[in-house]
Amino acid sequence: MMSADQPFARHEGSVVLVLLLVGALAAPALTVYGVRVLARARTARSSAKVLTASSALTWAVTIGLYAWGLLHLFMADDYTEARECDQAVGKQLVGYEPSFIPLKFDCLAADGRTVPAVIPSYVNPALAVLLVCAVTLTVFAIVRSKEKTT
Repeated sequence: MMSADQPFARHEGSVVLVLLLVGALAAPALTVYGVRVLARARTARSSAKVLTASSALTWAVTIGLYAWGLLHLFMADDYTEARECDQAVGKQLVGYEPSFIPLKFDCLAADGRTVPAVIPSYVNPALAVLLVCAVTLTVFAIVRSKEKTT
């Protein structure tokens, strides 16, 4: 929750830009890595490599989806945010509540309600599922690769 002296604070623009750049570089790099490892796993018939490739590809999708949500923030200017909040809460708008984790831009109404705006509604639920899958696959890949080496 933000303080009353900054009710219309936004996401820090430089942080959004850096995160977008990281996402734009990491998602394709992880995709290429995952596809290469998957191709090697197919010839070697290695379950550890399949898990590693699956983990990398899931992380790529997760990072790409987060960057997609950030892109909505990056493209939204003050007018767009204000218009979306006016449509959501009308004349009761008293401020914004931005957050990077979970990725959100909420409009605060005078009656205490928070209404999401700017970020598509599917982004955070999909990110939650993908994050659980990515972490699980990463743990399985680490365990499986350690089993193979010992």
